[in-house]
Amino acid sequence: MNNKLSVLLVLLCAANFHATLSFVTDGLLPNGNFEDGPKQSELKGTVVTKPHAIPNWEISGFVEYVKSGQKQGDMVLAVPEGGFAVKLGNEALIKQKLKLTKGGFYSTTFTAARTCGQEAKLNVSVNPNLGENDWGIIPIQTVYSCNGWDSYAWGFNADFDDVELVIHNPEVVEDPACGPLIDSVALKLLEPPKRTRANLLKNGNFEEGPYVSPNTSWGTLIPPHIEDDHSPLPGWIIESLKAVKYIDSEHFFVPEGRRAIELVAGKESALTQVVFTKPGKLYALTFSVGDSNNSCEGSLVVEAFAGKDTLKVPYQSKGKGGFKRARLIFTAVGPRTRIMFYSTFYNMVADHSGSLCGPIIDDVKLLSVRKVRV
Repeated sequence: MNNKLSVLLVLLCAANFHATLSFVTDGLLPNGNFEDGPKQSELKGTVVTKPHAIPNWEISGFVEYVKSGQKQGDMVLAVPEGGFAVKLGNEALIKQKLKLTKGGFYSTTFTAARTCGQEAKLNVSVNPNLGENDWGIIPIQTVYSCNGWDSYAWGFNADFDDVELVIHNPEVVEDPACGPLIDSVALKLLEPPKRTRANLLKNGNFEEGPYVSPNTSWGTLIPPHIEDDHSPLPGWIIESLKAVKYIDSEHFFVPEGRRAIELVAGKESALTQVVFTKPGKLYALTFSVGDSNNSCEGSLVVEAFAGKDTLKVPYQSKGKGGFKRARLIFTAVGPRTRIMFYSTFYNMVADHSGSLCGPIIDDVKLLSVRKVRV
């Protein structure tokens, strides 16, 4: 073997090795949209019969490979991206091995829809982390979008380089085909935000957050703290029973930058952050309130809290996008102050679909001030 051929073989091997260990830092997982499906010999009807039949994935239990437009009884199953998705029946799961940066903070995003199961939920976990905070139950019975599909984010710390991401349907119902549909599984490596002189809040403009698919138009739901101890919205905690929605400027009106938060579940959809303050010092909390151009019409109200001080900010929405600025001046009473926002009311979009909506908040800033300007 001549030297040139030897060098070429070494380079090819190195390239293949690098591809095998490549990191997914922002985007769909390999075959994350399930467009590459099983062979016909690995299907019994729509049921996948072999653990590794779906490329890049391993399955267990009653998993179906679903084509868009396929019927299930009187129900027509739609697929949000592309032509295919998977359906997880009784105790079924899908998992994929990932190469991560140990110590990194990640968010996974997936799109899901329930079918005939009314109390649908999904268990999302990362192995071999196996820590008490490395799994979460994501309820998907509440539908926030008009087409029945919602995207969900879930955050985790990578304690190892090599892990498995698992999405599991823990439910057992009479009809095993009543499980949720899954599509568009993605991953994003998140950067820890820092406080600056211009803002005592971390990630006050919400620019750092979970992956938002460019091919979906309904945003990404961030689950409450009780479901996910590692918030995929760095710096913020969803301290409520319901999710908040992370929206992008490609599909919604956003007051500043490329990302904002929509408070979609009234007082059950609270967003909080605890900041260091000096007792007796005066502070100004400023923020934008508006609507995201999603037909969320009528009276919207955001309630802002800074410790014991509160401010109600009404916004009369025409559902076509717009915002106004608000300011809450308060005196800190302790070394830590809890900043919190929620929507006073439940609101629904004006298309009669029953989809939940609400006011958006963005460009949240906290600064110390010497005196209040009149």
